[in-house]
Amino acid sequence: MSITVYPARRILTMNPSQPEATHIAVDGDRVLAVGEVDTMPRGDGCVWDERFADKVIMPGFVEGHSHALEGAMWDYLYLGYFPRHDADGKQWSGLKSVEQVQERLREHAACLPAGEPLIAWGFDPVYFEGTRLTRRELDEAVCDRPLVVMHASFHVMTVNTPMLERAGILDGPRVEGIMCDEQGIPSGELQEMAAMFVVFDALGHNLFEKVSSPHVLRRYGAIAAAAGVTTITDLYNPMSDEAIDAMVEVTRSVDYPVRLVPAMGVLQWSAEEGIARLQAALPRSHERLHFGLAKLMTDGSIQGYTARLKWPGYHDGHANGLWNAAPEVLTELVQAYHQAGLQLHIHTNGDEAVELMLDAIDQALTLWPRADHRHTLQHCQVIDHAQLRRAARLGVCLNMFANHLYYWGDIHYQRTLGPSRCQRLEPLASARRLSIPVAIHSDAPVTPLGPLFTAWCAVNRRTASGRQLGEHEAVSVGEALEMITLGAAWTLGLDDKIGSLDVGKYADMAVLDQDPLQVAPAELRDIKVHATVLGGRVHGGD
Repeated sequence: MSITVYPARRILTMNPSQPEATHIAVDGDRVLAVGEVDTMPRGDGCVWDERFADKVIMPGFVEGHSHALEGAMWDYLYLGYFPRHDADGKQWSGLKSVEQVQERLREHAACLPAGEPLIAWGFDPVYFEGTRLTRRELDEAVCDRPLVVMHASFHVMTVNTPMLERAGILDGPRVEGIMCDEQGIPSGELQEMAAMFVVFDALGHNLFEKVSSPHVLRRYGAIAAAAGVTTITDLYNPMSDEAIDAMVEVTRSVDYPVRLVPAMGVLQWSAEEGIARLQAALPRSHERLHFGLAKLMTDGSIQGYTARLKWPGYHDGHANGLWNAAPEVLTELVQAYHQAGLQLHIHTNGDEAVELMLDAIDQALTLWPRADHRHTLQHCQVIDHAQLRRAARLGVCLNMFANHLYYWGDIHYQRTLGPSRCQRLEPLASARRLSIPVAIHSDAPVTPLGPLFTAWCAVNRRTASGRQLGEHEAVSVGEALEMITLGAAWTLGLDDKIGSLDVGKYADMAVLDQDPLQVAPAELRDIKVHATVLGGRVHGGD
């Protein structure tokens, strides 16, 4: 196989031994050399490819917390507050009132066959102060078919009366998370997994299992590559036989533009079944598919009022959130997967959830010491400084949801957390000062998949209204770039293969039109991705 040399305007390697270069040589799917022109291999077996000569090359971005649902949700109706582009590039306007939500639902329902359920997503009630979407508002819009509206957080849904009736919720057995009105009648709002799965069972259509579709996985890969991502996660995969087969089939294609790292949803299995299933999948890994991660869901979302917060709780006095399983069950699962030698990625939005999981990891390490476990707390929006120091001592990694600063920073400041706690929202600089391995993420489809935007959030810490939150927790552009490349690769246990451009690693690259270290920090999110390269194979570009 021939060696290809790519000259560039500048190469940002993320390799601390050689941070910059002007040329990179690729042999097959690996980096052969990085440096200046006179250090490149030459001879009959070398091809010089000038297509990126005026571009900036970085390691391919690593999205350490996203979901293959990003490839599924555009099959359904978007109801979000913010404008957003779909998978085909069409821009959907944001909806600023419940009346606008109702009108879009009516218009879409009129195009569907009679009786066909309508599924929509992206609605975020926290933006409509004093208004809580219930079955009554949905019935006013659509009453002739079941209607399901997934909230932006994916931890809450609201359904209309026909859907409640189909699910047997109006008169049938109740589970935790089915919200009721003053008369004790279900309001249509269902919080967290147990309640939402009652609806999925009645529909015979589980949104979270759409990731078993090859079509969805291919679309997900295309969306990621367009954003400069070369390694993506699916951080709540059902790991059914069908899902595993689909991932193996799709990623085996040489045209698939990304590496995929799924994490099995732990709560769907007993500890014994889940561990056995995950271990059985390991041999099916290959260069574009890496099994081995387990995802544990503890609490919900702060903006959805389902996260678990320590005292003083929610700033506006709202009741504390929900656990997705009893705390003792969550603790036992941490210990079981840790003892089995597997890596846990743990959803912890609220600081009470962080505390519970640090306790569990501490106990597990006492019983079964492991020097390099890389258990990673995900989101950890308001992790406090004592918890940060404890995480550092325990060797815990953090993957923070920096996009929260923009999309929900104003809401947190005014309603859910208040001004004081918002100063430590996503405390990235403090985590770095403690030498904690840190990544940042989009949680797509909760927010759009775009690592440069996520880096912009970490650097500028601006809300949608322009307010800066926690200026002392801002990081530099260079630090943010490390968090979307090598930092994220570390949390996935893949830093020996991806995350930097170094000899022997995969030739995974993001090709940019501008230099992120030379544009103004406020313009970081505006940089365009020209192409990606996965294992030496170019995707996109001219």
